[in-house]
Amino acid sequence: MGQWLAMTGQALPGLRAWARAEPDGALAVALWAYADAETLGHQQVRAHVQAAHAAAVRDGDGHAASLIHALWLAAHNQHRATANHLVVHLAQHPADVLAGPLMSAFSLCGDLAYRDHGRQLTLAQYEAAGEESWPWASWAAAALAERGEVERAWHLAEHALRLQPRSGTAVHARAHAEHEQGTGPGYTSFIDGWLDADPHAGQRRHLQWHAALQDLAGGNLEAARRRADAELHRGDVGMRAATNWRLLLAGQAPARTSDLDHVHQLIAEEGGWAEVFHTFQLALALAVAADTDGLQAMADRAGTDPRPDYHQVLHPVVQALAHMTDGRPGKAVDLLTPLGREAERIGGVRVEREIIQDTLARALIDTGQLEQAAHLLHHRVTHRHHHTYEDLLLTPHPTVPSPAPAPADATATRS
Repeated sequence: MGQWLAMTGQALPGLRAWARAEPDGALAVALWAYADAETLGHQQVRAHVQAAHAAAVRDGDGHAASLIHALWLAAHNQHRATANHLVVHLAQHPADVLAGPLMSAFSLCGDLAYRDHGRQLTLAQYEAAGEESWPWASWAAAALAERGEVERAWHLAEHALRLQPRSGTAVHARAHAEHEQGTGPGYTSFIDGWLDADPHAGQRRHLQWHAALQDLAGGNLEAARRRADAELHRGDVGMRAATNWRLLLAGQAPARTSDLDHVHQLIAEEGGWAEVFHTFQLALALAVAADTDGLQAMADRAGTDPRPDYHQVLHPVVQALAHMTDGRPGKAVDLLTPLGREAERIGGVRVEREIIQDTLARALIDTGQLEQAAHLLHHRVTHRHHHTYEDLLLTPHPTVPSPAPAPADATATRS
């Protein structure tokens, strides 16, 4: 369990071995199934978790039954229900570290009040756990980074790493803090060395994506492309699109792009519209491919979706992306400017949502509103040590280069 909480390269092998050694162990089976979702697929995950919950109830293990119920809800993408259950679970089992990885449910449910409550609850659990709890210190650091308390977040992540140097959870929290600081080569040298000691770390691709953004911040554009091409798989559509759209907005050639047929396949599948942030990532992939028609169709569908986050937030964002690819930045400005903090309802975390602000900045520049664009990015330029990317966003340039050919790389994994 410690390996899983740290998300080390030994986490999945350890959980698999535990589940094989204790096939009747409810907690062992449930944690393995949930953590091994990419391999098992949703149907098998749900079947294993359901059986584990029944076993925990039969054994009278209230803690395991409650935790497995949270895993069951999370496996069904019932984020609001997961968050509600975690409030009850943590009241009964304060500072339960096994509940920590599920705290993302508060952000995934899209409600800003839930998001804020989840961060506050995380900080309260760290206080209850005590300073020696590196897992809760790691999650608390991430919560502070999301609240914009960057210095506190960085120091708390470092504290967690002193307690557990191989904690990928703490490293991820540090990545969020360092993105806000714009540490550039400081972060990339750190993460490259850290990953060398555990090349199969559970979050390797995501941490390398953070490193690609720091390469952009430091102006090492070729390194950003090389890192994306070497580290991201075919199934990493969201991270690949987020890297390439940033490069295109900055007037730079992208890394290899996702196969457009694959993107349309993901959009057509049920999972393509299950979570607003995932749908937004697919829209970015269409924007990278300059698929205006595809974006317009997605915007039309989002506009008629009964879920508020879809028709109130996703719809104008995707419509703005369609206008950007169609050479009408003024219309993108009109759609994105009024959103304000409501853009947070698109889901994801600050570093991921920031790309909406990037798109607005480029649209402002393209319509000659240089002063407004500079004001929009003023905080980032003045607070980040390295901000070459922001400087490029604020530089007028010709139409973005054409996308590079799609990759023929690793077997697809979940986007």
